[in-house]
Amino acid sequence: MANDLYLPIEFHNGEITNEEGCSLPYLPTIMDISPTCFIPYPDAARNQKSLKQGWGSADQSISSYSHGSLYDDGGGWNGRSNSMNSFLGLQLDDHTRGFNAQRYLAVEAMMEEDDDAAAAMVGDGGAKEVPEEGSDDGMKLVHQLITCAKVVAFQDKSHASALLSELRSNALVFGTSFQRVASCFVQGLSDRLALIQPLEIGGCSEKTMAGSSTPEKEEAFRLFYETCPQIQFGQFVANASILEAFEGESSVHVLDLLGMNLGSSQGQQWRSLMHSLANRAGQQPSSLQITGVGTASECLKVKDIIDELEVYAKSLGMNFQFSMVEKNIENLHHEDINLLEGEALVVNSILQLHCVVKESRGALNSVLQKIRELSPKAVVLVEQDASHNGPFFLGRFMEALHYYSAIFDSLDAMLPKYDTRRAKMEQFYFGEEIKNIIRCEGSARVERHQRLDQWRRRMSRAGFQPAPMEMITEANQWLEKVKPCEGYTVVEEKGCLVLGWKSKPIIAASCWKCS
Repeated sequence: MANDLYLPIEFHNGEITNEEGCSLPYLPTIMDISPTCFIPYPDAARNQKSLKQGWGSADQSISSYSHGSLYDDGGGWNGRSNSMNSFLGLQLDDHTRGFNAQRYLAVEAMMEEDDDAAAAMVGDGGAKEVPEEGSDDGMKLVHQLITCAKVVAFQDKSHASALLSELRSNALVFGTSFQRVASCFVQGLSDRLALIQPLEIGGCSEKTMAGSSTPEKEEAFRLFYETCPQIQFGQFVANASILEAFEGESSVHVLDLLGMNLGSSQGQQWRSLMHSLANRAGQQPSSLQITGVGTASECLKVKDIIDELEVYAKSLGMNFQFSMVEKNIENLHHEDINLLEGEALVVNSILQLHCVVKESRGALNSVLQKIRELSPKAVVLVEQDASHNGPFFLGRFMEALHYYSAIFDSLDAMLPKYDTRRAKMEQFYFGEEIKNIIRCEGSARVERHQRLDQWRRRMSRAGFQPAPMEMITEANQWLEKVKPCEGYTVVEEKGCLVLGWKSKPIIAASCWKCS
C-alpha cells in the first residue's frame, strides 16, 4: 500500500521533511519535482514492499474495478497498485495555481501518492472475490468522494456543495461496506466545508470535539467492545505484559491512563488480571493497587465498577486498592501518584496517548517524560496502527479512508446487513472518529493516530527501549478462541503484536521499559 511507504511532506527553509521533522533522503530541487515524483519514507522497507512507479491511464484504471468489497482473502490491500495506479489522476483546478511554487508542488506530490493509495483500495479484488451488483455505482462513489475531498481542500464551496449533494444520495447507511464508510466521510466533509471562513479553515466548536460523550456514543462503544476484538486484544496482550513485569514482585501497582469510553470495559481487564495474579505459580502478590488517571467524567465511569472489583478481590483473598486521579494526563505530576516504597509499577495505556499528540511534539514528549520519572518496570502501549496525523488534509483523508474501509469491511463479515448494532457502531463510534479526523484542526482534532514505526521513534526519543512481546503463539490461540469471524490476523512485527483485518494493520500493541 502506497501510504505505508510514503509520508506527507513539508518544506522548511528549502529542505523537504516528513511529519516527524526528519530530513528525507531524496531531496530534489523545486524545479526537479514533477507531478509523479515520490518522496520516499525512510522506513520504506516495512513489509518488504517495493517502490512502484509508472502510471497507467485513468480510463484503464477505472475499468479494472468490478467489485463492491475492498478486500480479498488472499492479500487484503497488498499487491493492488498495478491495476489502479492512475485512478483519479485529476489535475488541480485552475484556482489552485495561485499557491506558491513550493506549496503547490508539495500538494501535487502528495496527491499523486493519494492516487496510488486509491489504486490499492479499489483494485481488481483478487480471483477469490465474487463480483457484486452495482460495481459501476461503487466506482463512481469512490471517484466522487475523493474528488470532493480535493475540492473541499481547496475551499471551493460551490463545487463541493454540488458534489456533496450527489454523494448523500449514494452513500447509504445500510448499503455496501464502502457506501456506509462513505456516508461518514461525506458528513465529515460537509462539516469541514461549513467551517470554511473567507481566508482559512477554522477548527471545531466545542460541541463537535471527539472528547464529548453522549449516550449514543457510550452505547456504540459498548457494542464495539462486545462485538469486535480490537480492545479485547489490547487488554489480553497488555495483561500478559503486566504479568511478566510483575513476576517475582510482592507489591504491585498499575497506573491506568483511562480513555473517554474505556471505563466499563476496564473492569473486565482488571478482573482478568486479578484472576491471573491470584493463580500464578508461586505466591500471589501481597497487594495490588490500580490508579486511574482521567478527567472527572472518565473517572466517574470507573467508579461504577470499583465496588465490584473490591468484592472480586476479596473473594480471591487479595489486598486491593483502587485510586482515582481526576486530571488530564497532560497535567499529571509525580506527586499525584501514591506510589509506595517497594511497589513495582506498570503503566497501561489503551487507545489513549494518541489524543495527546499535537502539531508540535511538546505535549506528548512532556507526558512521556513524566511517565519515565515514575521509573515504571514497563509501559504497555496499545494504539490504532494508522497514519491520521499528517500535516496535509488530503493525505489524512486517504489514510483514514483506507483504515476505516477495512474496519467497515470487517463489520460486514460479523453482522447482518440491516443489523442496527452495526449501524450504531459505525455512525456513533467509528463515524465520530472519522468526522474528527476530517473536519477538525488544531486542538479540536484529537484522533491523531500514528503508525507503529512513529510510536517507536517517539518512545525511543523519550528514553524508552522496546521490551519484545514474545507471545505470538498465545495471541493466535486467543484469537482462535475468541474467533469473531474469519479474516482477523495477529502478526509479530519487530517485537510488537499487530491485529489486522486481511493483512491491513488495525491495532498495534507494544511494551517499553526505561533505557
